[in-house]
Amino acid sequence: MVSIILATAPIHGHVSAYLPIARHLVARGDRVRFVTGSRFAEAVAATGATHVALPPESDFDDRMDVNSTYPERRSLRGAAAIAFDVETFFVRPGRGQYDTLTRAIATEPAQVVVADPTFIGAAHLVRLPARERPGVLVGSPLPLPLGSRDTAPYGMGLAPAPFLNSVRNRALQQLTDRLLRKANDLADRHHHDIVGRPYGRPIMDWLPLADAIAQFTIAEFEYPRSDAPAHLHFVGPLLGHSVPTPEPDWWHELDGSRPVVHVTQGTIANKDFSQLVGPALEGLAGEDVLVVVSTGDRPLESLPTLPANARVARYLSYADLLPKTDAFVTNGGYGGVQLALRHGVPIVVTGGQEDKPEVGARVAWTGVGIRFKDVSPSPQALRTAVRKVLTDGSYRRAARQMSDRMAQAPGMHGLAAIIEDLASARTTAR
Repeated sequence: MVSIILATAPIHGHVSAYLPIARHLVARGDRVRFVTGSRFAEAVAATGATHVALPPESDFDDRMDVNSTYPERRSLRGAAAIAFDVETFFVRPGRGQYDTLTRAIATEPAQVVVADPTFIGAAHLVRLPARERPGVLVGSPLPLPLGSRDTAPYGMGLAPAPFLNSVRNRALQQLTDRLLRKANDLADRHHHDIVGRPYGRPIMDWLPLADAIAQFTIAEFEYPRSDAPAHLHFVGPLLGHSVPTPEPDWWHELDGSRPVVHVTQGTIANKDFSQLVGPALEGLAGEDVLVVVSTGDRPLESLPTLPANARVARYLSYADLLPKTDAFVTNGGYGGVQLALRHGVPIVVTGGQEDKPEVGARVAWTGVGIRFKDVSPSPQALRTAVRKVLTDGSYRRAARQMSDRMAQAPGMHGLAAIIEDLASARTTAR
């Protein structure tokens, strides 16, 4: 039995990616504690893990209207908005996250901490001498945020350039360092309070300091990095057991008689269906396809007027739906894109905030789909893109090649093996 602490920022996509991990480790007989926001206590308990709540100063609800909660953000755009979000939602909560982690470890020793890349409390923990802390594994449920001379700074949504790539990346990195100076200064102050010295490097570039990195995809869906650390592992999508979902009364229509196009804005960025779902419904209304929309638990009444070829539900089981799907239209949630590729489904992805530009850039770069940089493309543009991924076989071939490779990835068992290795190394060292 391994004593493990899972730790994620209180962000729905991060927590939902870690819940199957918790369930798998508990089923193995490991002792699992899960540090995250208070609103996820019930979901954590359902896995058999013990929920450890973040303190109020480190907890937030990602369903909030950010610009109403933080009016000063309204005037910010582009990189300035990204810098504000990094400082407010990642760096500032880091001190309380660290205190929660260390209290949990003092109460009951742990051999391994598995943390998502935005859980900055683990970034502070990993700077302690190895003999004084558990092994730290970064488990990344978002596009790999690992700095490299071969990639543009994270968040810009830029694939490697065909010419002068390293020159471009150095210039952009200098710009990013200036924009994130306040966030890094705050991290330095927090770390000085903890151990008496500043952090000493950009706080969001803490992954190389961890004992291991596990990326929840395959190498083929990431940019090549000639300077990648040896402790980076690609474990593939982590597929937990599917939550039983009642089939809607129209389910029998998914019989292969016409292509199925699934449209979703996920479970968080779905407050305004006019961004993607509405234009997609309008653009595909006259097409010989069946448009299947899931609202992410929002009321069906919140959807715009439905054309005759649309079918809707609040939730749908992707394990059942994706094998019947011919095209996946999404605003770029990383987990949904991974599941679509696992089933060999080509993708149409729109722009957005957070990590969505990085997801879209990888979709286009790997050839598995079409990317829009706009948050809300026109109905005509979406119709053209869906037609193309349905009729141009190159997208489906690329998606199926990705699916075949994902099927060979070690998945949950590979992640557990990394955890066991870290636990063994920590026990030996002690």
